[in-house]
Amino acid sequence: MSAAKKHIGAKLPTKPETVYMLRLADNALILGQRLSEMCGHGPEMELDMAMTNMSLDLIGQAKLLFEHILTQEDLAPNADVLALTRPLEQYSNCLLVAQPNVDFAHIMLRQYLFSSMQKLQYEALLNSSDETLAAIAEKSLKEIAYHIRFAKGWVLRLGDGTEESRARTADGLECLWRFTGEMFTNDTGVSDAVDAGLTTDFTQHYNDWLSETKTVLLEAGGLTPPEDTRMIMGGHQGQHVDNLGHILADMQFMQLSYPGLNW
Repeated sequence: MSAAKKHIGAKLPTKPETVYMLRLADNALILGQRLSEMCGHGPEMELDMAMTNMSLDLIGQAKLLFEHILTQEDLAPNADVLALTRPLEQYSNCLLVAQPNVDFAHIMLRQYLFSSMQKLQYEALLNSSDETLAAIAEKSLKEIAYHIRFAKGWVLRLGDGTEESRARTADGLECLWRFTGEMFTNDTGVSDAVDAGLTTDFTQHYNDWLSETKTVLLEAGGLTPPEDTRMIMGGHQGQHVDNLGHILADMQFMQLSYPGLNW
């Protein structure tokens, strides 16, 4: 392993296309990192391997997106620098993906809530004016389908299981629901990408997502989302708190300690 003498940090994107793609990449990267924390800590070997594989899927998606971003705008010398050297306020992931791994019920509910949104988000990319991005979305949707199936199955099983498993799932819903509204916010990041022809507006499918999610929760032991929840926003604009900071402390250590390292 060698380190370059001078580190070249990542720049902020300026094009609507790269701003939006960076958001997609950061979502996948941060949730992939969160899931990787469970490697060796799953409730049983099969589930441990499943979570690890989902982590690899997400990090693989992020890698493809970071690499493609760099073909559109010169932000960093390589994907590792773009992914791993920015300060906290320059990450544009939604707040949901950075929420802690409280327990298996929380992890599965977080995965289901995010992946069912991500499916709509990536379907909106299939007819993108950017053929490479459309191909990345098509490949990723196969992985996302598995993530949804796996997480949904466990949400149903835990919610409709023992008194304790239902209580843990209900607690997860109480904690995580407040972060779901941000995922479907039609902000300038989305609208600019739509105007640029990069994507269609997936946020218009929020009511469909909400209806399907509520149906799944009802099947999971009669769970219902908290009423009159004040949605917490800001992740897309870089307004993060300690949850992401703790992730970055682990994730960025090598790149920041050994700038420009090569294996």
